[in-house]
Amino acid sequence: MRFTNSLIGMINFLTFLLSIPILGGGIWLSSKANTTDCMRFLQWPLIIIGISIMVVSLAGFAGACYRNTSLLWFYLVAMFCIIAALIGFIIFAYGVTDKGSGRSVLNRGYLDYYLSDYSGWLKDRVDQDSYWSKISSCIRDSHVCANMGLEINGVPESADMFYYRNLSPIQSGCCKPPTECGYVYVNETVWNQGGGLMDSDPDCLKWSNDQTQLCYYCDSCKAGVLASLKKSWRKVSVINIVVLILLVIVYVVAYAAFKNNKRYDNDEPYGSARMTKAQPSSLHF
Repeated sequence: MRFTNSLIGMINFLTFLLSIPILGGGIWLSSKANTTDCMRFLQWPLIIIGISIMVVSLAGFAGACYRNTSLLWFYLVAMFCIIAALIGFIIFAYGVTDKGSGRSVLNRGYLDYYLSDYSGWLKDRVDQDSYWSKISSCIRDSHVCANMGLEINGVPESADMFYYRNLSPIQSGCCKPPTECGYVYVNETVWNQGGGLMDSDPDCLKWSNDQTQLCYYCDSCKAGVLASLKKSWRKVSVINIVVLILLVIVYVVAYAAFKNNKRYDNDEPYGSARMTKAQPSSLHF
């Protein structure tokens, strides 16, 4: 019993320490006067996650150290909800990212991305104006397009060098026009109209050399974000599977501590009752 309680107490003390920088990061973001839309989008999830981890960790730590069955029961219920939510998220993440990928382009090292290749809940959310305004603001704030420029021995890269670069989905979808539009390369984020079919894709008319616009309102940019989300969500899901296994192990140990504490609570009054009944018998003799 002491071993299981000590192990649960130690684990929850470590998770409590982990919750402090998470909660502090959310509070710091909310207190900054120049908080961008992207940062503002992150602050509340950080605060909620930090508070949740802190409360659950304190319940588990106090319940294990003081053999408090009620706190351990609350801890088990909270852990069960977390495990169930994690399983649900893993299934959901694989379900909403099962379709869509970039298309290969002749004589290009990068892929082009089309919103029509994606479908489902995630695509509908990204395509909504209210959500896309926040997402596009995050892309602008990250300066991903402004940082695309490359120089070799002080000379800007040529068009042929750019064409064979391995661009990220967001760089390909948001920072340049679709290849089929036929724009002529000037530099990484400046393209002039060429002899392509400008009406073949609505994105051809949305492209702008204005560095605050580029292709942030193109469907190709939304498709690039979806491709990037798919890649990152799949990586996060692998990490979540590992975390899920660890949480199940912790849950089993916590359940053992709960059962031991409950048995201890039930045995103590029973032993006291036997002693009180035995005393009058010894006085009779």
